[in-house]
Amino acid sequence: MIGILGGMGTQAGLDFCNKLAILNRGKIDQEYPLFLLYNKSNIPGRPESIGIQTKKISNQKNNKSSKKKYVLVLKSLLRGCKLLEKNKCKFIVIPCNTAHYWYDDLKKEINIPIINMPKEVFIQTKKTCKKNSQIGLLATEGTLKTGVYNKFFDKNYKLFTPPPKMQKNCVNKAIKFVKMGNVRAAEKSIKPAISYLLKHKCKKIILGCTELPIAIFAFKSFKNIKSSKIFLDPNLILAISAMKKHKK
Repeated sequence: MIGILGGMGTQAGLDFCNKLAILNRGKIDQEYPLFLLYNKSNIPGRPESIGIQTKKISNQKNNKSSKKKYVLVLKSLLRGCKLLEKNKCKFIVIPCNTAHYWYDDLKKEINIPIINMPKEVFIQTKKTCKKNSQIGLLATEGTLKTGVYNKFFDKNYKLFTPPPKMQKNCVNKAIKFVKMGNVRAAEKSIKPAISYLLKHKCKKIILGCTELPIAIFAFKSFKNIKSSKIFLDPNLILAISAMKKHKK
């Protein structure tokens, strides 16, 4: 059984489940994968807990306030993962990019595998992009500042992001609109950022917040998502990886 720790946000978790189901379209009910979604929406805000509001990353070793916030999120994530582990899930997926800042500490406490979303996106990128290509990254400020994608990409690719003003007025707003359920406004908000990355010759664009595929693909077919030559959808890549692991 696949364990899904969702709720960061709820729309993104449901989007992952939908993609997991669509990947198995055409099968009888009994051939669909068993999965348990824990929509743990009460996890403390990830950006606020890594110092984004103060424009700097939490210094866990020297800053007691930052460490306390970090630990609060970690404990909440751990409770979710342990519930999935207790219910006999074989492995866990977390359809939230920013939450992967806590990945290493989660792995130390959980006895079943946790698929690393940014790592899976990197593996997929290596299949389609030449080394040293410029890759666009659209994500929360938390994901950008903590470098959860840089950890995998920096040795092989150049990650390129929108300037701060565009991040605030386009990317952040699009993410917020999806969380509010206003997908059309989100789609409109994100377009200038996409145009900016394409203008600067990015070979691929990582939709590094799980709300963003909803903003971009909500009114398009699933076929368009899978065949996209520009966008890398971490939620879809994670769903494909989860199915491969499930079949094993």
